[in-house]
Amino acid sequence: MIQYGQLAPPTHVVAHISDTHLLAGDARQYDAIDTVANLARALERVTRIDPPPQALVFTGDLADLGEPAAYRRLRELVEPVAERIGAQVIWCMGNHDERAAYSRELFGEESDAPQDRVYDTAGLRIVSLDTSVPGWHHGEVSDEQLAWLRDVLATPAEHGTLLALHHPPVPSPMCPVAEVIELLDTDRLAMVVEGSDVRAILGGHYHFTSHSTFAGVPVSVAAATCYLSDPAPLDRFISAVDGHTSVNTVHVYPDRLVHTIVPVPEAPEVSGFGGDVAPLVEALSPAERLDMFSRKDSEFNQGTAV
Repeated sequence: MIQYGQLAPPTHVVAHISDTHLLAGDARQYDAIDTVANLARALERVTRIDPPPQALVFTGDLADLGEPAAYRRLRELVEPVAERIGAQVIWCMGNHDERAAYSRELFGEESDAPQDRVYDTAGLRIVSLDTSVPGWHHGEVSDEQLAWLRDVLATPAEHGTLLALHHPPVPSPMCPVAEVIELLDTDRLAMVVEGSDVRAILGGHYHFTSHSTFAGVPVSVAAATCYLSDPAPLDRFISAVDGHTSVNTVHVYPDRLVHTIVPVPEAPEVSGFGGDVAPLVEALSPAERLDMFSRKDSEFNQGTAV
């Protein structure tokens, strides 16, 4: 990856995907949404990211009804893509997931316990924290889980830690009713996160993108691949719409992270250049690039470059 700006390229690239809500067989969510096809389109979009992500982080609600067949279909879709681009797959539990089926189908383990796991991605630690509550849609983290997390974070990772969970520890002002099923008692989690090497918290649950901070740490909430919860509906208390799906990309630098929303649906291109232009631009010196692309009366900006 060539350096165009002041900073060297990022050390890590992570694709943040959330709320796939897969269903078994040919069932459709709300009898309308093909969640399998939507995820397939999202994964195809992820393969275009250059350089490719080193990790695919799925922040929960993987299966809409927690069906074993839905988790098997999830693996059939995700694992070949991950293998092709050389990415590690990181799963998180959501409120729609069921621990027994999730554990058995994704990890080959028989367990009803919280599904908390630690991953190492080339020195970047990614912690999957299970915020689900069996039989409920809101989120909680037990004292035992907090003690476990505190122990994990006691030793800093080489490139820091990303904390991935389903219920983001932030409010939802664009859809206040969603706060009924938010993560409870977040002050207890804050005491564990604050002062640690956690560099960002990745969440889902709300089905639209938002950003905030928590315990001094940036929080990035990814929208769903299944449908969008319209944050500005007209005369509707809650509105789920079949469109505007997206995934997020996280670029990790030594001193900062950059979160980018990547739309899944195709849109008409109104301006652009083919991939064959890249080698020509790369061959220019930094001064030549600045002159070509920054100077307002350059041939490029005047539209006369050939």
